[in-house]
Amino acid sequence: MMTASNWTPEQPIVSLKEVRKSFGALEVLKGVSLDVMKGEVICIIGPSGSGKSTLIRCINGLNDIQGGSIKVEGQEVHDVKLDKLELRKKVGMVFQQYNLFPHKTALENVMMAPLKVLKQEKSEVEARARKLIKKVRLEGKENSYPGELSGGQQQRVAIARSLAMNPDVMLFDEVTAALDPETVKEVLVTIRELAEDGMTCILVTHEMGFAREVADHIYFTDRGVIVEHGPPATFFTDASDPRTKEFLGQIL
Repeated sequence: MMTASNWTPEQPIVSLKEVRKSFGALEVLKGVSLDVMKGEVICIIGPSGSGKSTLIRCINGLNDIQGGSIKVEGQEVHDVKLDKLELRKKVGMVFQQYNLFPHKTALENVMMAPLKVLKQEKSEVEARARKLIKKVRLEGKENSYPGELSGGQQQRVAIARSLAMNPDVMLFDEVTAALDPETVKEVLVTIRELAEDGMTCILVTHEMGFAREVADHIYFTDRGVIVEHGPPATFFTDASDPRTKEFLGQIL
């Protein structure tokens, strides 16, 4: 269980210290450290292959690590004794690919984990799932199958599905990368509203306007290290490292 830790909200809810991760001989994360406080929105940006997605997959234990420490609410994520299921109740994740079950409706997709994993009462789960579908602005689509929904709508079902587990932290891995430009905005609006509700969010994103508007803190990664970080107000205007300047110059 994760309840053993004596974590309190004055401490970082997520804390990475000198995290190293390799795939075979390739070192993808080379000693990454960052802290996220409860209620903060953190954006991780950087070129492809800089380790961004690997970094957040390590936070919820999808990838193991070769060195360093990752703690969520004071619990070491990579402690062999930690029940990964307990961790994933606390840390929700939304991927670039929606991974919805095609033969289940939007409502059923959102209800599945609380029913199967948390073994909660069906009527209670359904009531909450309907609220979450409304929250992500998909009222009226409860009985639609993923194939009948646009990419942006499917991604919002995926967000509702993650929220159904009542997580304390949400991870978003390039969730708009596969979407048409017009559907990107509806997904970003949903994430912005979550952030405004006080959800702790860690996003890997290439949506710079969104990062500037919503993030409390931005981290720029390149080749497995954090090159530079800061609040948006200074990050976009006063970047000091040439790699950051070059990256921002290409995309802004």
